[in-house]
Amino acid sequence: MKRIFFLDDSGPPFGHMLLALGGYLGGFDGNFLWNRIGAEYSSNVPVWSLRLLPALAGALSVPMSYQIVLELHFSHCAAMGAALLMLIENALITQSRLMLLESLLIFFNLSAVLSYLKFFNSQKHSPFSPNWWLWLMLTGVSCSCAIGIKYMGIFTYLLVLSIAAVHAWNLIGDQTLSHMRVFGHLIARAVALLIIPVFLYLLFFYIHLMLLYRSGPHDQIMSSAFQASLEGGLARITQGQPLEVAFGSQVTLRNVFGKPLPCWLHSHKNTYPMIYENGRGSSHQQQVTCYPFKDINNWWIIKDPGRHQLVVNNPPRPVRHGDIVQLVHGMTTRLLNTHDVAAPLSPHSQEVSCYIDYNISMPAQNLWRLDIVNRESSRDTWKTILSEVRFMHVNTSAILKLSGAHLPDWGFRQLEVVGEKSRGHHESMVWNVEEHRYGTSQEQKERELELHSPTQVDINRNLSFMARFSELQWKMLTLKNEDSEHKYSSTPLEWVTLDTNIAYWLHPRTSAQIHLLGNIVIWASASLATVAYTLLFFWYLLRRRRSICDLPEDTWSHWVLAGALCTGGWALNYLPFFLMERILFLYHYLPALTFQILLLPIVLQHVSDHLCRSQLQRNVFSALVVAWYSSACHVSNMLRPLTYGDTSLSPGELRALRWKDTWDILIRKY
Repeated sequence: MKRIFFLDDSGPPFGHMLLALGGYLGGFDGNFLWNRIGAEYSSNVPVWSLRLLPALAGALSVPMSYQIVLELHFSHCAAMGAALLMLIENALITQSRLMLLESLLIFFNLSAVLSYLKFFNSQKHSPFSPNWWLWLMLTGVSCSCAIGIKYMGIFTYLLVLSIAAVHAWNLIGDQTLSHMRVFGHLIARAVALLIIPVFLYLLFFYIHLMLLYRSGPHDQIMSSAFQASLEGGLARITQGQPLEVAFGSQVTLRNVFGKPLPCWLHSHKNTYPMIYENGRGSSHQQQVTCYPFKDINNWWIIKDPGRHQLVVNNPPRPVRHGDIVQLVHGMTTRLLNTHDVAAPLSPHSQEVSCYIDYNISMPAQNLWRLDIVNRESSRDTWKTILSEVRFMHVNTSAILKLSGAHLPDWGFRQLEVVGEKSRGHHESMVWNVEEHRYGTSQEQKERELELHSPTQVDINRNLSFMARFSELQWKMLTLKNEDSEHKYSSTPLEWVTLDTNIAYWLHPRTSAQIHLLGNIVIWASASLATVAYTLLFFWYLLRRRRSICDLPEDTWSHWVLAGALCTGGWALNYLPFFLMERILFLYHYLPALTFQILLLPIVLQHVSDHLCRSQLQRNVFSALVVAWYSSACHVSNMLRPLTYGDTSLSPGELRALRWKDTWDILIRKY
C-alpha cells in the first residue's frame, strides 16, 4: 500500500496484491503497523474489504466442489455431499474469514481442476469451439494464479499437467484424427498450459516490482544493483557515481553472497592477537573483516602498483579484467595483503590483513589480479554496482573470500575474511563496488574529508525487469526463516490425525477465541476414503489383469480419473512436506484436504452403487451415510464458537471442546 519494497518467504506476490486490492477498494492508506498478532485495528483499517476476497474465494469453493464432482460424472447427491462438506469444514471456514492466502490458493486450485474437466468433457463433442478454448485458457490462467499466490500451487499445476499429458498421449494414438488435427491439439495445450502460465507469472512480478519502487527495510538482502534501482536508500546514496572504476577510485566492496549477513570489506587499526585462544600464532597484522554496517572504514582505494599516486588521472584510466591492482585502506593507507599464515577461524585458509612493516622477514604480498565474473569480453572494464568481481592473489593464487564465521571479541564479532586456495567458485568469493567516487586528494587528511563528500557525475544504471525478476525469484526461493520452531508448528503426520491446532485470536477481556481446528469427523473419514479408494483401485486393477471386469468401461474410466485427480491431488499437496526443512503449520494441509473431501462422497456413491448387492443393503448404507453427515454437521456446529470467536466460553465449555483430551482419558480409563 505504501509502495515500499519488501521480501518474505511466503512466496510470489499475487496473493499479497489481491489482499492489497481489497484494501485499496476499501480506502486503506497503509498506515497501520502489522507488527503484533492480536493488536486492535485502528479506525482507518477497512477490515471488511481486506477480508472480502479471501472470504469470497472460500465461499465460491463450495459450488465449485459441486461442479467438479458433476464433471467427474457422479450423481447430484454426491456433488451435493462434497459441497456440504466444504461448507461445514471448520478449518476452511476459519481460514477464509481472515486476511490469509490459503482460501485464495484453494479457490484457484479448484478452478484449475474444474476448468480442465470442463475442457476435457467438451473435447468429445466440440473441440476447438469457443467454449473449448475458454476452459482450456482458464485452466492455464488458474494454474498460474495458484502458483502466483503460493509456491504450493505448483503441486496442483503438476497434477493438471500430468493428467493433460496422459490425455494428449491418448490423442496422439487416436487413428481417427489427422496429423494436422493432432498437431493443433498439442499446440493449443502447449500455449494454454505452458506459455500462458509463464507469461502471467512474469506479469505478476512485473506489476509487483512496478508498484514497489521505494526503498525499504528489506533492501540489504538484495544486491547493490537491485538496491540502486529503488527510489531512496542506496539509490539516494549512489546517485551521481562514476560508472567505470579507475586507478585511484575510492570504493566500498560488498560481498555478493550476503550470508549470514550483507556486509562490506572492512579494516580498522586493531591487529590480530599474537596468540589465538587455541595456541596458534598470527602475523599480528591489521585486521581485515567484513562489516555488516556502512562505515568510513569500509572505503578502499584502487591503486596502480606501478604508481605512487592515489588519485584518478585526467582522463581516468579504467581498471579492466585481468589487471593487477593494490587495495589501499582509505583511513589507514595500508595495503590489503595475504600470506601463508592460517586464518584465525579457518585454519585451512590464509589470513587476510592490511600489511604493517614490522621490519621482519615477512615481506608484503599485496598484489591482486582482478577477475570480472560476469564479463562480456576478455578486456571488459570494471563497472560500479554492475560488475561482479573476484580478487586473485598474485603470489599464492588465493581468492579473497567471506568465510561467514564471526570473529571473537578481539575482532568485534565481525565476519572473517580469508584467502581461499580452492579452485571452486562460490558467491562468497564475489564482490561488487557499491559506493564509488574518483579520488582527487593525495594528502591523507584531505582524502579523509573527501571520503565523506558526495560525488558529481550522474550515471543511470537501472536494472532490466528480467534481471530484477531473476534476483528476486532466487531470493524468494532461498530465503529461510531464522526461527527453527514455533509454538504452533507441527509435522505432516500430526495433520492427518488432527493432533494439532493454531490459536489465531484470544479476546483480551473475555474467553472468546478463534482456533484453526478441523472437523474430526470429516478429517478421519476423508483419510479412510483415501485408503478405501486406493485398496479398491488396486483390487479392480488386479482383477482386470485376470480379465475380470467388475465395472463397465465408462464407469472404470470415470473412477480412474476421479482417483487421479483427488487421490493424486492429495498426495502431491501433502507428501512433499515430508521433504521440506522449514517450519510447518496445520494450514499447509488444507489444499490436500480439499482433494480428500472431493473424494469422500465419490467413494460413498461407489460403495452404494457397486458394492451393495441388494436394495436392503443400499437402504441401510444410505441411512448410515445420512447419520454420518448429521454427525459431521453436529461437530461443525459444536466447534462454531472456536471458528467464529463470537461467543465467550466458560472453562468447562472449553474443556468439552477438547475432544482429543476426552478421548485419551476414556482410553486410559477403559
